[in-house]
Amino acid sequence: MEDAQVGWIAAIIIGGLAGWFASMFMKSDTGLFTNIILGIIGAAIASFLFGLLGVGFAGWLGYLVAGFVGACILIAGARAIRR
Repeated sequence: MEDAQVGWIAAIIIGGLAGWFASMFMKSDTGLFTNIILGIIGAAIASFLFGLLGVGFAGWLGYLVAGFVGACILIAGARAIRR
């Protein structure tokens, strides 16, 4: 996400929104801090996976989409491990 031109404060805000959207979409019960972590780490994971496919995201909207997709992947992975 180095090319996204998103600073740390914006990454936290956008990551929190992405994690919150993902937790609502996946119907998981997580708190604000967990949503922020899911969004930020999810954005990094999704950017890596999409990079392997040749898809790139830029800017705030791209970071939000990548965070949402990555957070959904993390939530699904956590559910699979718990079962």
